[in-house]
Amino acid sequence: MYETHTDVGPGDALIVVDVQNDFLPGGALGVPDGDAVVAVLNRWIADFEAAGLPIFFTRDWHPANHCSFEARGGPWPPHCIASTPGAAFADDLEMPASAEVISKATTEDEEAYSGFQGTGLADRLSALGVKRVFVGGLATDYCVRATVLDARQSGLEAWVVEPAVRAVNVHLDDGERAMKEMKDAGARITDALEPSVSA
Repeated sequence: MYETHTDVGPGDALIVVDVQNDFLPGGALGVPDGDAVVAVLNRWIADFEAAGLPIFFTRDWHPANHCSFEARGGPWPPHCIASTPGAAFADDLEMPASAEVISKATTEDEEAYSGFQGTGLADRLSALGVKRVFVGGLATDYCVRATVLDARQSGLEAWVVEPAVRAVNVHLDDGERAMKEMKDAGARITDALEPSVSA
């Protein structure tokens, strides 16, 4: 299922999905072992930054009465409310000054799992000449899945960095099913802990 292809260069971008405090263990909607993605992502971030390749960080940035919250009939407890500590990126996540932050699900009545939904990310990637994206973060079965599927819909080659994702697994095999769905949509999956950067 996994490939070890890791060569990256011009035309590639890294998308770091929702590595926010509320999604880490102990957070309002903690992903089991979610903090384990940070060290791997930091290696990918450092290599992309050193090569001058684009890096995007997506984040949930919800109003306090967002439609996904249980109080409004949604499936989730309140989480990643804009400008709160829970919505902040993980303390240990290294964010270069050159990276761009993509906020999603920022209005009360619209949910957005994908970093592409209502954010202009596809246009931004196109403007930068990006043809391929590498995606890691939280959670495999929700925002990573949706972001990768939308990347494919946008005509991008998409790779999932398997060591840098973790699943919620509301049902035991949700993460595994999400990986299969992404692969069936044409995404490729690497088990590399860091990329190899080409000129």
